[in-house]
Amino acid sequence: MKNVILYLNQFFGGVGGEDKADQEPYIVEGAIGPGLAFNAALKDAQITHTVVCGDNFMGSNTDEAVRRIMEMLKDKPMDFFIAGPAFQAGRYTVACGNICKAVMEQLGVPAVTSMNEETPGVNMFKKDMIIFKGGNSAAKMRKDVGTICKYVNKVLAGEPTGGADAEGYFPRGIRHELFLEDKRENTAAYRGVQMLIKKMNKLPYQTELVIPKKDVVPIAPAVKDLSKAVIAMLNTGGIVPVDNPDRIQSASATRWGRYDISKMDRLAKGEFKTIHAGFDPAAANEDPNVIMPIDAMRAYEKEGKIGRLHPWFYTTVGTGTTEAEASRMAKEIIPFLQEDHVDAVIMIST
Repeated sequence: MKNVILYLNQFFGGVGGEDKADQEPYIVEGAIGPGLAFNAALKDAQITHTVVCGDNFMGSNTDEAVRRIMEMLKDKPMDFFIAGPAFQAGRYTVACGNICKAVMEQLGVPAVTSMNEETPGVNMFKKDMIIFKGGNSAAKMRKDVGTICKYVNKVLAGEPTGGADAEGYFPRGIRHELFLEDKRENTAAYRGVQMLIKKMNKLPYQTELVIPKKDVVPIAPAVKDLSKAVIAMLNTGGIVPVDNPDRIQSASATRWGRYDISKMDRLAKGEFKTIHAGFDPAAANEDPNVIMPIDAMRAYEKEGKIGRLHPWFYTTVGTGTTEAEASRMAKEIIPFLQEDHVDAVIMIST
């Protein structure tokens, strides 16, 4: 019987929801939560231990969390390591990627995970490990677990595995030589002609060299006269009122906030802070204007260098946030800017 160890976040580990996202890592014997489904689908293998860690703790203390988990695992017999499935949970996907990478590099044990294509973990880790194409919610649990176990069972049994399309994981940019049963298809000339014939007859065909499409954003025209322009301030540095009223996540954000600065000349220490998990917050908490420079913009406003500062600033967190989520948030913010006839936006990062 082969030994498999599973990694889960605080939710799937049964600790709690967002209120328990700071849960420090711990390990228990046997399978819990999704581990029961894995045990049912694994052949000649079982989940011997489960590691649980809160998404916020892993995101804010990645090196420390990984160090602790490696210490927990180093003396455990392990033939395979599985993380997730993480579905469309942004922070969870990054956590799964980080821990799988560490297990492979530090312990030399094969590791896999599963994520939805819209999550940050895919682009961050797909070249480092096998990441299966997962559903967008826990409703897809049975299917995602089945896909993972089908592959794991093959590996543990020493059976050959197929490529990304055959097994259901994201392509890693690795090409393997494969000799086809029809010897004619082993020549590039023959395969190329067959694709051309299909294309000319408007039949479906699959290229052997997929060129990724890039979403290119056109450059906006210059502002003709800044002295008359309405300027808005946006930031991905996580500057929020100290109580974080919109509950914006510290990484892999899916939320944004809009805060009134119409009567402020600067952001005051103790009233605003950063909730960003990707950098040391000390300087930003001491003076929030280092990320959201309202003080400098008010000075420009008084000097007549800009016409007027938009009376609200907008915040989210950029680390781990997907392009899809960022695009959605932008579309939600734009109507507020249009309503005030904003001429230009300053997007501040960290």
